[in-house]
Amino acid sequence: MTSTPRPDSDTTPKGPSAPIADPAHTPAYAELEQRHARLYRFEHLGSIVGWDQAANMPPKGNEARAAAMAELDGLLHSQRTDPALTALLSRAEQEPLDDWQRANLREMRRDWRASNALPARLVERRTLATARCEHAWRAQRPANDWAGFVENFRPVLQVAREEAQHLADATGLSPYDALMDRYEPGMTSAEVGRVFGDLKTWLPGLIRDVQARQAAEPPVLQPQGPFDRRVQKALSLDVMARLGFDFEGGRLDESTHPFSGGVPEDVRLTTRYQDDDLQQALMGTVHETGHARYEQNLPRRWLGQPIARARSYGIHESQSLSFEMQLGAHPGFVAQMAPLLVQHFGDQPAFAPDNLARLVTRVQPGLIRVDADEVTYPAHVILRFEIEQALIEGGLAVEDIPALWDEKMAAYLGQDTRGNHRDGAMQDVHWPSGAFGYFPCYTLGAMFAAQWFAAMRRATPELDARIAAGDFVPVFDWLRQNIWQQASRWETPELALRASGEALNPAHYRAHLTQRYLPG
Repeated sequence: MTSTPRPDSDTTPKGPSAPIADPAHTPAYAELEQRHARLYRFEHLGSIVGWDQAANMPPKGNEARAAAMAELDGLLHSQRTDPALTALLSRAEQEPLDDWQRANLREMRRDWRASNALPARLVERRTLATARCEHAWRAQRPANDWAGFVENFRPVLQVAREEAQHLADATGLSPYDALMDRYEPGMTSAEVGRVFGDLKTWLPGLIRDVQARQAAEPPVLQPQGPFDRRVQKALSLDVMARLGFDFEGGRLDESTHPFSGGVPEDVRLTTRYQDDDLQQALMGTVHETGHARYEQNLPRRWLGQPIARARSYGIHESQSLSFEMQLGAHPGFVAQMAPLLVQHFGDQPAFAPDNLARLVTRVQPGLIRVDADEVTYPAHVILRFEIEQALIEGGLAVEDIPALWDEKMAAYLGQDTRGNHRDGAMQDVHWPSGAFGYFPCYTLGAMFAAQWFAAMRRATPELDARIAAGDFVPVFDWLRQNIWQQASRWETPELALRASGEALNPAHYRAHLTQRYLPG
């Protein structure tokens, strides 16, 4: 049984967003809505331009593209820091607004505070520096060219440190917390450190126990390639359809680093293919489809307003990991995918459902974060969190990153990365693009995803049986009602409380990993 989005009144597109407030009764708030709708349209253009830069743009177009994007970012910043907004926000606070409008106003004020903390020239410098660094990184990473990367990365780090200090001065947060607050509002490095500190007490033992258990089992059969990339894409599209992706509102392309971009009305996903590895593109596509379903199901009548944005990047990652790990690695889901693999690539022993289920849950420490299994993945995130916090606040120099990376990779995952910058500190796009403070969101998202599925099982005790039967509707309905349609109406702890009955509780994550990998 396949699952598709229900064409209900909340998720069916209705054309461009429009101001919702009545100017006669709430004139200041109505003007703020109009201004944010205008910003949203400019951001729409910027999102598509950014996607094109990663997926289609020829190499010689980068300098001109970077200049154009910096110009657009400068324009957006000038609109966000218009002095008239100060009075409009104050007057709107006194107007008769409903609960949704008040939440929207809260998000407007948050956007205003963050924008006013940063000088316009710094915003433009950031766009130029990250565009140049990310573009050069695409060639430097395959060449293991750390020295060349450092020259482009140094200006990115300098801008990030300046941003962090400006935001810290405006918010009273520490510099790193001020950067992290852009991705995970309200979260602090102290709380992340506490959660990750607890993880570090039991995760190494879990990894050892799972590896020992799996070593005693029969070997996992590896799918035999090569796998034609055109056929891999056809398979990816079929799986996206099974997961309810709306192809009239989005598309799948290829890029150096998989990502989800665009806007809710036009979601752009990318993945990457390897001729000898079927799993990477397939599971990467499932992951990005989780991001896409969230975007495609945000409340349409509020699009263009801050309240209609995804709540946070941790919540966003909880959607991609709900799809990739909670659902995608579920034996019932894997059994539904097995016939698709046979259909596209022909039958082979590795495509037996039991073997595939063991393949996608195989625990093996490795070098690459995006290819990591569910159990070792948090160690990759902890490593990056600790390094980037030191880069922003601890005075860690760019030149010292490889040695610290090698030390932590050996300690946390038993891997040797000495001299291997390509599979070490250069492997991710986040630092070249200036996304300091993002990495904790991945593991926070995994924790939220485990918590969501615990709540789903309480609401639908037969959930696992329905997944095994190919019925994913209970998953999608729960996420739509509790996460997707709520958007940014609630701050994160309140969203989690309303959805699952409690704020973030990492115990669900540990229970999930233990039950899946050490049953009985």
